[in-house]
Amino acid sequence: MYLALLVIFLQCSELYTQERVFTFNTIEIKVQPSVKVKNGASMSIVCHADISKSTNFQLKHNFTIFKDGKLVFMTVSDKEDARYEISMARSSDTGEYECTVEAGGKTKSSNSLHVWVTGMTKPILTAEKEEVLEGEVVKLRCELPEEVPPLYFFFRKIKMNSTPKDKHVFEPHRNFSVVEFSVEEGDNILQFDCFGRRTVKLEFEDSVYSNKTLVTVREPFIKPTLNAKPSSNITEGDRIQFECSTVVAQMRDIEIILQKDKTILNSVRDEKLLKYSAVATLEDSGEYLCKVEQRRASKTTKLNVVVSELFPKPILAASVSKLDENKELTLSCSISGFRKANFSILRKNSNGDTWLRNSRNLTMRVNVNDTGSYICKAEVKGIVKESKPVRINVYAPVSKPTLSVVSGLPEVVLGKPLRLICHSVMGTPPIKFTFYKGNEVKKIVINDTYATFLDENIRLNDKRGYKCDARNNHSSGMKTSNILNITVIVPIRNASLGSIPYGEVEDGSETVFLCSVKEGSWPIRFRIFRKTDHEVLLFEKSENADRVMWRKEAMNRQDTGTYYCMASNRANVDVKSHPITISVILAAWQKGVIAAFVLIPIAGAVTVTLWWFLCKKKKAKGPSMEMSGSALATNLTSEKLTRQHNDGDYYSGSGYIEDTENHMKSTDESKGPDLESAEVEYTEVEVSTLDPHRENTRAS
Repeated sequence: MYLALLVIFLQCSELYTQERVFTFNTIEIKVQPSVKVKNGASMSIVCHADISKSTNFQLKHNFTIFKDGKLVFMTVSDKEDARYEISMARSSDTGEYECTVEAGGKTKSSNSLHVWVTGMTKPILTAEKEEVLEGEVVKLRCELPEEVPPLYFFFRKIKMNSTPKDKHVFEPHRNFSVVEFSVEEGDNILQFDCFGRRTVKLEFEDSVYSNKTLVTVREPFIKPTLNAKPSSNITEGDRIQFECSTVVAQMRDIEIILQKDKTILNSVRDEKLLKYSAVATLEDSGEYLCKVEQRRASKTTKLNVVVSELFPKPILAASVSKLDENKELTLSCSISGFRKANFSILRKNSNGDTWLRNSRNLTMRVNVNDTGSYICKAEVKGIVKESKPVRINVYAPVSKPTLSVVSGLPEVVLGKPLRLICHSVMGTPPIKFTFYKGNEVKKIVINDTYATFLDENIRLNDKRGYKCDARNNHSSGMKTSNILNITVIVPIRNASLGSIPYGEVEDGSETVFLCSVKEGSWPIRFRIFRKTDHEVLLFEKSENADRVMWRKEAMNRQDTGTYYCMASNRANVDVKSHPITISVILAAWQKGVIAAFVLIPIAGAVTVTLWWFLCKKKKAKGPSMEMSGSALATNLTSEKLTRQHNDGDYYSGSGYIEDTENHMKSTDESKGPDLESAEVEYTEVEVSTLDPHRENTRAS
């Protein structure tokens, strides 16, 4: 029974579960009345869930609304809509809204929706002080209490009959900003305001201006007064006195300064009056400035002073500005339209002026050391004026110049440039040097004591000499050097080395080496080297020729090796020949001696061996020959007799013997003793060879 109830329960549960099926179709979010709402108006964020169900059953919905990813509203409802009410929309409500619905373990979110609350709240501006002194600062605070950073703040300083001054500050993390404005001279009643700015969807939106804040400015001291006594228009030589004063509320840190053209003439501290006096000169004409400072506050007053000329500057005249040494020079000092003055003539030096005479005129005989600038001074009523300087040049005559080659010797390598120097020991600069090649002017140089010339066009057959002349402003004129002739050195080209004999040389014989060059200026330095494991200098000689010969009288085996020669001249370039190889071999007589020493012992040994062998054979063959002869005769006789009794088988053995004997005789008679023994040996062998055949013939 329990089992049946369990089955029924499970089936009922399954049926119940199948009946409560649902799915989210869409989740929508919208704004009422629109996505763009004015600041202060009401708006509603509505989230709607579109759901499909298998049956009509109640379903709990969890609605969650986010703004810019942050939770702003959440509710649970069995309805398919949820509403987030905002009674007064502010700019801070601007942002991206999104709705998420969760039901029955399922969750779905809407697309995001941007809501823009237009219009920013009015900023609030406050000032730290309502009354300040000149030189102090005004600290302002501008706040947008209902706005969310980042924000921009713009401040204005408004002054009557003047263009407002602006400052702006970016605040990434605060909804307020603080700035300071300096209170300057002339500021009286100041007004300040501000406004804010924010960025929405890459667009700027500005707030209205804030309330205006009024700040009153008090002067710490009055504008200074500047006077000149006896007058601001005076004549040079008169004494002028300046007075600068002010009225100050507090004496502490007060300072008065008098200056002209940014040059401070005098100053006082913690006083109300400044005085300054001087003897007026033309240079004292101009604008004077009196400045009063106290902490950050400052005020100025200007005064223009005109100083009239008492007498003009003196004029110094010279009888001549360029003259020879030991000539007379007259200097005269004068003032146009004015004669009553104290005159003095001076010479200017780098370490100060040198006084010459207290007089209007000066006559002197000059030397080179008197070259320089001269001035005269005139004094009237304590006013001293100085003339413009006059340049006097005293010239000593130039000496005869010397022309030489910079490198020293009067020679040049063909293809290389030639540098010449023209030098004059004496003579007042500047000196004009002129270089000539032949009669052609090549270069003109103005210098102190010397000049150089570079000739890059050097040719082998150019026979023109060089000279130079020098002149300055001395009346003696020009001086010319001696003519300088240059030797052109031709560099060595194509060195070669040869030898007689060439290649192989007999030991002890003479060898002649010849080193030559194709071209090159004499003298030429020739060197011959042998190269083995190192280079060995064998011969060295300088010749006024393009070749040199070296005889080596007795060559030996140690002279085998590679030879080359090297040639050079004053061009200082070593030219190396191609190498040649010399092999030292044995002489003919040396070969003969070696052959004699080797072959004679061999021939002797062969002769002795042959003689010993023949002697031994002769002794061994003597008895054998006699025995062979008798045996042979016996055999022949018996054979002959036998053949004669043999029917039908006839062989002339006697004839054979005779022939053999005749052959042996003829041989013996024609040969000497040695040859006889040799022939006997041959005959013996022949006979012994024939006997077996005869025996075989008979047997057959």
